[in-house]
Amino acid sequence: MSVFVKEIVDEQWGNYFDLTGLGYGALIAFMLVILVLGCMAGDDAKKKIRTKQLVFSAAAMALAMVTSMIKIVDMPMGGAVTLCSMFFICLVGYMYGLRTGLTSAIAYGVLQLVIDPYIIGIWQLFTDYIFAFGALGLSGIFANKKRGLLWGYLLGALGRFFFTFLSGMIFFGDNAAAYNLPVPVYSFVYNGSYIGLEAVITVIIIMLPAVEKGLAKVKEMARE
Repeated sequence: MSVFVKEIVDEQWGNYFDLTGLGYGALIAFMLVILVLGCMAGDDAKKKIRTKQLVFSAAAMALAMVTSMIKIVDMPMGGAVTLCSMFFICLVGYMYGLRTGLTSAIAYGVLQLVIDPYIIGIWQLFTDYIFAFGALGLSGIFANKKRGLLWGYLLGALGRFFFTFLSGMIFFGDNAAAYNLPVPVYSFVYNGSYIGLEAVITVIIIMLPAVEKGLAKVKEMARE
């Protein structure tokens, strides 16, 4: 195929693509570049790299990556209810605003692609990884609003659901026949079940007074 991807022939799942060593290296380099650029062009007037912002963003991505591997419910066709992994990416937007939130979320999507890729085409790659995880950065819209983390998280989770719903309809609609469902209904139910359940669990946790107070303190420390 190319120096970056190779085609895998699988009789059960059909043909899909995997990354070569050079492909993994290129994605990691791209992830680092967009993370640094996001912190260079933060939401305040400064244009220099802020070390604390890089550290907090990288730490949030690391926590998201670790918790994404702790799966409470693992779905058969991809996706899972994880240990609140989406929250840590939304937290970056809450702390630093939309621009840094989006770039960190996109970098996280690239990291997910590096760790656990499933590629059947370039547009599916963008929809499932770049756009879906990148949408978590929309939490930054509510960075300076009352209960901004709650509303930001809900918007980020909804954004991720929107793109996974599209992906399910466009790229994985053939699976609907096994459940005797129309393709849009199948995609809505399948993707909404695991994203929705994780969102409910996370919202309950972040609405706890002690947690809410602690996260406000974390934001204060992150922006000092």
